[in-house]
Amino acid sequence: MKTFMHTVFVLLLAAGAFSADWIADLGNGRYKNPILFADYSDPDVIRVNDDFYMVASSFNVMPGIPVLHSKDLVNWTIIGHVYHKLPFEEFDKPNHGRGSWAPAIRYHEGNFYVYFCTPYRGLFMASAKDPAGKWDLHHVVDVELWEDPCPFWDDDGNAYLVRSKLRADVLYLHRMSPDGRRLLDNGRVIYENVDRQPVIEGPKMLKIDEWYYILAPAGGVPTGWQTVLRSKNIYGPYEDKIVLHQGNTEINGPHQGGLVSLKSGEWWFMHFQDRGPYGRIVHLQPVAWKDGWPLMGKDINDDGIGEPVAEWKKPDIGGTYPVKVPWTSDEFESKKIGLQWQWHANPKKEWYSLSEAPGFLRLFAVKNLTQNGNLWRVPNLLLQKFPAPSFTVSTRITFNPELPGEKAGLVIMGKEWGYLAVTKTDTDLELGMYTGTYFQGYDKTEKIESVKLKKDTCYLRVYVTDNAVCKFSYSLDGAIFRPIGKEFKAAAGTWIGSKAGLFHINPNIKDSSGFSDFDWFRF
Repeated sequence: MKTFMHTVFVLLLAAGAFSADWIADLGNGRYKNPILFADYSDPDVIRVNDDFYMVASSFNVMPGIPVLHSKDLVNWTIIGHVYHKLPFEEFDKPNHGRGSWAPAIRYHEGNFYVYFCTPYRGLFMASAKDPAGKWDLHHVVDVELWEDPCPFWDDDGNAYLVRSKLRADVLYLHRMSPDGRRLLDNGRVIYENVDRQPVIEGPKMLKIDEWYYILAPAGGVPTGWQTVLRSKNIYGPYEDKIVLHQGNTEINGPHQGGLVSLKSGEWWFMHFQDRGPYGRIVHLQPVAWKDGWPLMGKDINDDGIGEPVAEWKKPDIGGTYPVKVPWTSDEFESKKIGLQWQWHANPKKEWYSLSEAPGFLRLFAVKNLTQNGNLWRVPNLLLQKFPAPSFTVSTRITFNPELPGEKAGLVIMGKEWGYLAVTKTDTDLELGMYTGTYFQGYDKTEKIESVKLKKDTCYLRVYVTDNAVCKFSYSLDGAIFRPIGKEFKAAAGTWIGSKAGLFHINPNIKDSSGFSDFDWFRF
């Protein structure tokens, strides 16, 4: 029955019956923005021959720094991650707001490189021959308060690293060893002008003809703009120009991303837009060079500054490619966790199994000494990004607890969270809808409504509306769903968007042999 139902599901998904994915490719040679309505924060992009690769920030979630691939800059799939976990005990628990910030990806002499900083562990470099394979992670400098590094190899063989610092406003340039594994100096300030470009950060360096260019967002995440610096000397002085801003559009804070050239001679810019609970979603802008400056988007107001486009002709890559989106729904028939999933902390093998019950995801009762199912400090949350403005996600759970207090279910997670979970009480099973919040170090969870269950298998569902309001429901037969609890507004986490996913926790001092089997997870 499982195989038959999976076949039906895949056919319906292909027909669009279940798909909640955002499709940017309009199918007529044009695309709409955003190209990814999902939280791929601080994107950077490169072209290698006929292929495009993108990376994005991960912060505290693991595996970290997703690597995405495209043939046309519009249709993207996830092909891997730069690291499985970070090699520090502090990331074995949710280290909200820490982890990898604003990575840069580059290709040099047959190798792919990704550079990133964590706020209090410093600079890292990862390299790989195959971006879809295993990356070699190297800790370059153990230092605090650096952010947003980008490597640059000049025509004369010298290597450099440009970066910013926490709380922004200043850009630095370091000499670097040609292999990219060592910094050779303490760095020099190459740009600082808080009057013209406050909160400047996220630099990306490139060289075109005799000019050194640095792309750098400024003005802050929600309301900022994209700045470009240029100089004929790598150390400056640099002149600056705003090349993309919100203008009269509805796209707030259009900035921070990557500039890429095509074989056809076209140039394009990928950047994010902060959408609160949806995270930092990704837009694609055409680029026109004017007087040596890249104007991004379209100069609607005739003020010499580009504004984001809502729809445009697709990039000229010399052909057409099929519609693709990062995968979301999961039937749990693989031997590995799907690339769309991330844990809230460094993962452990004992948290789950895909082999003990083939065709199911088994989540084990991980001991978490939380009160009333508080999830803010729980590492074994298996989550993925919101994939669209509105969607419904559902799952089928079979609950096998050992100890009273164990909970398992479906969660929408951010600084405010809501979940629908089955709980083992002292006498029976209970299904409840809960909400929780984290604010300035204080967190709490509240049970809104509960019902008794007579069996251990049920269906859980949440509908997320266009304004990120969440409505939970449940079913005993998979056909008739009953609402439970109350509506709640999803909220972003610390530097990340809200996420949807699964969990099983054990709030007891004693270890438990309990577990839950999830049959599928469908958008």
